[in-house]
Amino acid sequence: MSFLFNEWIMIPIFGICVFVIVILWADKTIAWLHKRSLGQRDQVLKLMRVMGMDVNERRVTILILLCSFGVGALAFLVFWPNVIMGFIFGASLTIAGWQLPLLVIRLIYEKRCTAFVDQMVDGLTIMANGIKAGSNPQESMKRVVEIMGNPISQEFSQVLYQMQVGDSFESALNDLGERIPRPDVQMFVTAINILKETGGNLAETFQTIVITIRERQKVEKKIQALTAQGLMQGIIVSIIPFILMGVFFMVDPAFIKPMFSTTLGLVLLFAMLALQIIGGVVIKKLVTIKV
Repeated sequence: MSFLFNEWIMIPIFGICVFVIVILWADKTIAWLHKRSLGQRDQVLKLMRVMGMDVNERRVTILILLCSFGVGALAFLVFWPNVIMGFIFGASLTIAGWQLPLLVIRLIYEKRCTAFVDQMVDGLTIMANGIKAGSNPQESMKRVVEIMGNPISQEFSQVLYQMQVGDSFESALNDLGERIPRPDVQMFVTAINILKETGGNLAETFQTIVITIRERQKVEKKIQALTAQGLMQGIIVSIIPFILMGVFFMVDPAFIKPMFSTTLGLVLLFAMLALQIIGGVVIKKLVTIKV
């Protein structure tokens, strides 16, 4: 059986399989590669514009290429002349690098949306008090901009700016709901648009929304406390193989060397990395509960 794992047999077989796959699924492969590389740039630019950040398309493109192909090429050179090992780690880091800028921007975006919802408690209280004093929703919103900080100040300023350039209040609020796609924001936008047409007590509606947001936050914090242990267990289980690999490499390099220098070792290493990623994603989905 050992001849089956000979590099002179495995490498041509691997090359033939890749060639057949590329020929059969060339169009899908190219589309997938574009979506996972430069296709990520469009989503990054969109989120940056939504957050009101200064967008430089050239810099974003260079950053994505450096994080993906640049890091992958560096890993390939580090493992030279071990071409197979360099290719595996280089390709893995390249694929991970494609996702990294978008993941970072999404994390910033989600954090910003969460901060906006948290500020809505004080912001809607200010608007409710303003309406009770005889102000309209626009004037109350302007008061929030003057008192509170970003991101709610920036988003409400954008709503007021759209009205100044001729957009309707309803349309500006709908755009706000698209920039911050959270249920509480949608409830706020819908409440103003409906009550503006049908009439009603906006101050009481805002107070009701504030109570709803506070109750939702309480439930979310309880869920985070209950799932924190499972999340930490998933992180520990995911990093233990890499820690053990590092310990073995320091204690007895000859023991772990076949994992990086033989074809069977490389196949097992690749399978281990794939299973670690799959396991981490599954654990993350299991402990993530949306309210």
